[in-house]
Amino acid sequence: MNRAFLPFSKSFCGAILTLVVSTSVVFAAEEVKPAKPDLAKGEALYTNGDAARGIVACVSCHGAAGNSTITVNPKLSAQHDAYLQKQLMDFTTPNRMNAVMTTFAKAMTPEDMKNVSAFLSVQKPKAGAAKNKDIVELGKQIYRGGIPEKNVPACAGCHSPNGAGIPAQFPRIAGQHQDYTVVQLTNFRTGVRKNSAQMVTIAKRMSDDDMKAVADYVAGLK
Repeated sequence: MNRAFLPFSKSFCGAILTLVVSTSVVFAAEEVKPAKPDLAKGEALYTNGDAARGIVACVSCHGAAGNSTITVNPKLSAQHDAYLQKQLMDFTTPNRMNAVMTTFAKAMTPEDMKNVSAFLSVQKPKAGAAKNKDIVELGKQIYRGGIPEKNVPACAGCHSPNGAGIPAQFPRIAGQHQDYTVVQLTNFRTGVRKNSAQMVTIAKRMSDDDMKAVADYVAGLK
């Protein structure tokens, strides 16, 4: 072989190899790119369910557009999609077993969860209201300033001053039903719900009256 040709040959092969590797990286990046949620499919599953898989329409318990009218069932409208997806996944684990939701969550695919969560996250929430004026002031104090003597931090620190929460970290709780909030705080305290170590610790330091007051104040946040 012509020696003068060798450097050119090596350079040419190196360039081809670099091109192949670079192209493979690009294609690999494109392949792992997560698919966007399908809001139409999410709305269809939420509204109609899927009888073939035993999934009852979510709307029957959580209301139109996620605005539940049943006080023990949470309002899901405008909830952060990442939070909703996590909760649906958690229902399939021992950390948050639920007689109703665990059955449905196990029948859903990750894509179902993503689609339904995305649909609910863009819905318009209906405002709630505090019911007990005698305890709402105490709820306000706890929500904004915590309970220093019990080492209970201010709820606003994680759920924001207006209850909007922080996407992908802490849920929206503004306008949530009082009954639902009290039940969840109680479940955290008793260990029935274990999918948030932070909330388990906090709830164990709160009395029934503390929980009821905070729940009433939260219900009136917009």
